[in-house]
Amino acid sequence: MTQRRDFLKTLLAAGALALVPIKAFAAIWNAPAFQSIKLQEAMAAMQISNVSLSSDIQIIAPDKAENGAVVQIEVTSRILNTESIAIFVENNPTALIANFEFSEGAEGFVVTRIKMAETSDVIAVIRSGNRYFSAKKRVEVLENGCG
Repeated sequence: MTQRRDFLKTLLAAGALALVPIKAFAAIWNAPAFQSIKLQEAMAAMQISNVSLSSDIQIIAPDKAENGAVVQIEVTSRILNTESIAIFVENNPTALIANFEFSEGAEGFVVTRIKMAETSDVIAVIRSGNRYFSAKKRVEVLENGCG
């Protein structure tokens, strides 16, 4: 009876794991990028190169963040066929903050809250096809949030 119960538990656990979407494991796939301390290392780990500045990217963030522990960031991409939006903060313990992947036809728009260790540029990098575009916004942090 114990063997049967153990078998059923294992079977149910395996079935539940199979129901988890593949994209839920994306952080494991991109671990080197999310663990990189320097901006250039994080971008290299994500295979981002030849980034062009674009006025078709809008970053809405506070000029001054009262508390770096909670900074709301909004990124809108008006670039056709936006496939992903990556958010970087150069002066953070880890440079890559988030990476959002979009299905075909999805609007290139995200709102998230991030932690910022100190005053820095928030950089949004958009991928469209094999091209990368970026924009940045300076956010002054008045109280440390990554302590």
